[in-house]
Amino acid sequence: MEPFVRHSGKAVALPRDNVDTDQIIPKQFLKGVERTGLGPALFYDWRYGPDGTPNPDFELNRSSAQGASILITGANFGCGSSREHAAWALEDAGFRAILAPSFADIFFANCCQNGLLPVRLLPQEIDELFRRVQAAGGDYALTIDLEAQGVEDGHGFRTQFGIDSYRREMLLRGLDEIGRTLLEESRIAAFERRRAIGTAGPVA
Repeated sequence: MEPFVRHSGKAVALPRDNVDTDQIIPKQFLKGVERTGLGPALFYDWRYGPDGTPNPDFELNRSSAQGASILITGANFGCGSSREHAAWALEDAGFRAILAPSFADIFFANCCQNGLLPVRLLPQEIDELFRRVQAAGGDYALTIDLEAQGVEDGHGFRTQFGIDSYRREMLLRGLDEIGRTLLEESRIAAFERRRAIGTAGPVA
């Protein structure tokens, strides 16, 4: 998993609340367990019409959204079912961070497990970012610094965000739960050796 330390990139706005995981990645694309190849299916039902042609009114279909790596969106993003494919699809489409007032808990955890940084900002801060994206005509960039826990645009917008230290460490080091556990491999092996001879106890 690629570490997330500091990222600068184009931002795109999706000003919608309660975007659920079925909209992020519809159920017909959940047949596999591969983490790649899901980007084209991201927001499929919004991105395409019934005849399969791109919907020109969908925010991410606009030319100004091409190449965006930061998604700014509304409250309760990622609600609904707990499908990890939603985080995979966003990452495969090139997104490194999502900014919103709030996230569904399981979706938030799935993002962190896959190197995708979910950033909680105040509703008024998100509204200001929506305004700045619109004023810039889509050519709007942000820098997100996970070490400093800050977001800025270089044009007067600057704020801080909170994240628990455990998830922050995992993202900074590019670790998922398995990788984090493997850091303790020597201690786990020592415990297993003592357990095998009946003397298992606290591991220093």
